[in-house]
Amino acid sequence: MAGKKLKAAYDNIDRNNQYTLEEAIGLVKSNASSNFDETIEISMNLGVDPRHSDQMVRGVVAMPHGTGKTMRVAVFARDDKAEEAKSAGADVVGAEDLADEIQGGRLDFDRVIATPDMMGVVGRLGKILGTKGLMPNPKLGTVTPNVAEAVAAAKAGEVQYRAEKAGIVHAGIGKASFGADQLKENAAAFIDAVNKARPSGAKGVFIRKIAVSSTMGAGITVDTADAV
Repeated sequence: MAGKKLKAAYDNIDRNNQYTLEEAIGLVKSNASSNFDETIEISMNLGVDPRHSDQMVRGVVAMPHGTGKTMRVAVFARDDKAEEAKSAGADVVGAEDLADEIQGGRLDFDRVIATPDMMGVVGRLGKILGTKGLMPNPKLGTVTPNVAEAVAAAKAGEVQYRAEKAGIVHAGIGKASFGADQLKENAAAFIDAVNKARPSGAKGVFIRKIAVSSTMGAGITVDTADAV
């Protein structure tokens, strides 16, 4: 059934055409006809080789309209900072006890935040958290004394991105139930953030291709000249 739906979605798309961001989002929304609220995603092919440290693209962006996803947040903190995290809505808060749970297999969260003094404990979880893209990082604002602010940002729809081996970055920009204008503004915020994160080692064309799609739908190519 999924294969038939995907084929039908491609039938009304000119795969050789490049659409404006507004047109592409409109097509993705109209083709998102599953019986659940599909996630709308954006992917960007970048002219970088992330294996070189001066070509890594990584960052964080606040989506103007959130992502429609309920973020589960874990925080490593003690005492007053732990209470701040709980008050801000963190789902899991702990110290050595939380580290023990993670080593035991607990990974039921989408973001991990830590106060700087907890990094000695968190550092020992590098192999577990790193492979899941959950390792706290000061550059992403997830190692910070301002845990309440970091929790609030994560819950509000802040998105982290990182270039994969082939130089591709991607993110969810909302749900099919979002308005077209909300999706367009979220997509524009993501594109702008990635464009501004161009690393010093990137040569030539930086943003080579942009596409938007839904969970079960076809990828639609966006005209980069229109979107950037």
